[in-house]
Amino acid sequence: MENISKETKAGLDAAEENRKAVKGKEILVVGMGRSGVASARTLHELGAKVTCQDSKTRDKIDPKLVTWLEKENIPYIFGASPDNVGQYDTIVLSPGVASDLEFLCTARDMGVEVIGELEMAYRLSKGTYVGITGTNGKTTTTTLVGNIFRNADRNTAVVGNIGVAVMSRALESTDDEWMIAEVSSFQLETTETFRPHISAVLNLTPDHLNRHKTMERYGEAKAAVFKNQTEDDFLVINCDSREAMELPEKYGCRAKIVPFSRKKELEYGACLYNDRLVFRDSNGKIRDFCGKDELKIIGDHNIENALAAAAIGFCAGISPEIIGETIKAFPGVEHRIEYCGNVDGVKFYNDSKGTNTDAAIIAINAIRENIILIAGGDGKAQDFTEFAKRLNGPVKHLILLGRDGKIIGDAAEKAGFTSIFYEKDMNCCVRKAVELAEAGDNVLLSPACASWDMYDNYEQRGDHFKDCVNQLLK
Repeated sequence: MENISKETKAGLDAAEENRKAVKGKEILVVGMGRSGVASARTLHELGAKVTCQDSKTRDKIDPKLVTWLEKENIPYIFGASPDNVGQYDTIVLSPGVASDLEFLCTARDMGVEVIGELEMAYRLSKGTYVGITGTNGKTTTTTLVGNIFRNADRNTAVVGNIGVAVMSRALESTDDEWMIAEVSSFQLETTETFRPHISAVLNLTPDHLNRHKTMERYGEAKAAVFKNQTEDDFLVINCDSREAMELPEKYGCRAKIVPFSRKKELEYGACLYNDRLVFRDSNGKIRDFCGKDELKIIGDHNIENALAAAAIGFCAGISPEIIGETIKAFPGVEHRIEYCGNVDGVKFYNDSKGTNTDAAIIAINAIRENIILIAGGDGKAQDFTEFAKRLNGPVKHLILLGRDGKIIGDAAEKAGFTSIFYEKDMNCCVRKAVELAEAGDNVLLSPACASWDMYDNYEQRGDHFKDCVNQLLK
């Protein structure tokens, strides 16, 4: 099905011109996390006059970064907002930076271009993009798609919200390279020309409402993944998700829509047929990938992730045999219902990437029973009512930590769940879980919250949980 148009190739050729155009431009890079540092380094290498800004004070910035900035004579503004934003030609935002900050609004009013790291990277890249978004399942699907493309001997880079800044790969990309990008709503809301050849919307449930305020604005940000696509491109979308399916109808989509479904057989698209993952093409011919019982990754949600990845691979012209063998061999990703060990008949699972209620519910459904759940953190203004209702039955005990642990506990009590414990840190949570557990139980870290109140990111939180478990295994 792969068919890259002349228009797409023209876009690839434009990368060289965009790289030249950056030279000498005054560019402010906002946010000195992974993406911001990659943006600063790449733009400086291209000859831009870069200034770096972060709301953190200098003493909280990585000393190695400060040393590099001073060595390269790159000005920086730490712990304050820039005074004269009108001096910049372009402002490049890291994904974690809210796009409605006062100085950014002032910059826009003055005619300064304000874009995100993903948009700038896209302009500078020569590769062909696959853009994968959704509330849950992005990292698993993106990793699996990357494996499929590599096994098909495609020149492949896996980038984006998965932990590798897109800008870090922009200058290395080549015309024949596939940039498999996990893209978040934070990244998409600051795009203008970003156009993946294959986009995917895996699902859409409430998340990040503290940033986007409403589900409508959240959905609009997600829809940006396909807004610039043409008839030569593909949109892979979960037709079991009503909210996801409303996006192309509401915001318009010119790409060829390729549905996938775990719940029903499709006349066209990726689905289950006699308990096998298949693709039915436009002529009704069935292309078989593998049986659902051959997957190593557990849970219905991972069947959906595998179907989405298979559909993306098929749209790129990769053979069903390669797709199927890759899916069967895939062990899953770190921090997503990751098995961590068995202590006296008690199994431990790290689902630190479960940063919202829907993701945590998915993990609970995958483990099914005898769960001692560790949850809590930065709740991101979520409503925990539905999450609390899902505890009764599969969850035996609930151990809470973090800033919004009490909010979850109150919701659980209202739902009739009473076995609730509050602990001050991860070590205490794991010790309490061991105290409560019996042989046959499953200790599951699935916080239903972001990690930012106690950790830098969900990876750090998951690693801490695993360290605590490893101490038990010694």
